[in-house]
Amino acid sequence: MKVITEDATIRCTHATGEVGIDPHQSWVTIEGRSVLVRSDPEQRPISRCPVATPNKPCTLTLVARRGYSAFVRIDGRPIVLDNLRGSTDGTLFPAEYLVEAPGQNFVGSDA
Repeated sequence: MKVITEDATIRCTHATGEVGIDPHQSWVTIEGRSVLVRSDPEQRPISRCPVATPNKPCTLTLVARRGYSAFVRIDGRPIVLDNLRGSTDGTLFPAEYLVEAPGQNFVGSDA
């Protein structure tokens, strides 16, 4: 699994919805880009979800169900890995978010 940076592409499963990324830490980087840690991908805005009325489009990420390292931490917070998956506030099944591209291709972790 790859470590996720602020340059990652995270989308809702409706293909075009894009999650806004705002890293909480900046002192650990890969190629000068901040590594994401627990809660960075949660409660983030989603733009351009194509779902339309009567269903609600994805506009916000919720709690991640997986994708946090069990071993590697930055300032006590687990780093985010490219197997990240969580729910969104959208109402059309499946309303989830996941990593399309990790933002870097050099650093990985087993878990």
